[in-house]
Amino acid sequence: MRGVTIAGALAGAAVCFAILLGAGLPGFAALVALFVITWASTRIGYARKQRLGVAEARIGRNERQVLANLGIAGICSTLYAVAGHEQRLLFAMGAALAEAAADTVSSEIGQALGGTPRLITNWREVPPGTDGGITIAGTLAGSVGAIVVCVVAVMTGLFGWRLFPLCAGAGIAAMLVDSLLGATLERRNVLGNNGVNFTSTAIAAVLAVLLSQVSRAL
Repeated sequence: MRGVTIAGALAGAAVCFAILLGAGLPGFAALVALFVITWASTRIGYARKQRLGVAEARIGRNERQVLANLGIAGICSTLYAVAGHEQRLLFAMGAALAEAAADTVSSEIGQALGGTPRLITNWREVPPGTDGGITIAGTLAGSVGAIVVCVVAVMTGLFGWRLFPLCAGAGIAAMLVDSLLGATLERRNVLGNNGVNFTSTAIAAVLAVLLSQVSRAL
């Protein structure tokens, strides 16, 4: 399907094994949902994105991009398998996958259909593809992407409906943090795009655990 390079496929296989090791088929289903919706979003409006110079390479994502987006999910699942089956780790994994979906879908749909993006820090218009630039269409599409991943996670039994809004909320919030990091640290060359993506998925995972703790306390 040309979603990833050969090295990206090998990295994806390693992450897939890690997710199957801890989260089993429910985790694998959430991973497949992420792949399908992100692959589809890169193909929407591809000709326009090519003209703008922001299109994803046709050979797909490389191993660094794959690990930046899915590494945290793989780590959470592996820890679940080896550290006493702590359920919160699966919830954190789901949120990390939701953020990864939201980030990619928001960028791809925003560039294809969103019109002129605005910088998240000051709302000034910026060229498409600018780090930290967002559109309303892209943000809404990214939110839908996060929700779809969380629905699949719940429907396959990864966690219950009670945690669904917390997982989706953590993924969507971390998507916005990703844009904020892009507008600040990435534009200043403090972090690269892969570093931003890895950090954002980690934030989604941590935020999900914190929200579940608050919810349990209430």
